[in-house]
Amino acid sequence: MAMFAVLIPLVMLGVVLALGRYEELLLPDKGDEVRELVPLTEPRES
Repeated sequence: MAMFAVLIPLVMLGVVLALGRYEELLLPDKGDEVRELVPLTEPRES
């Protein structure tokens, strides 16, 4: 029983991290298109 008390939080943490990675693959960041359109290498005029 003590093993369950140790393993369950670790397994739950792994599941949460895996779902976060899965979400990043399914729902890419909306700001990606903006970064592609405005290159950061161009000098900006102040």
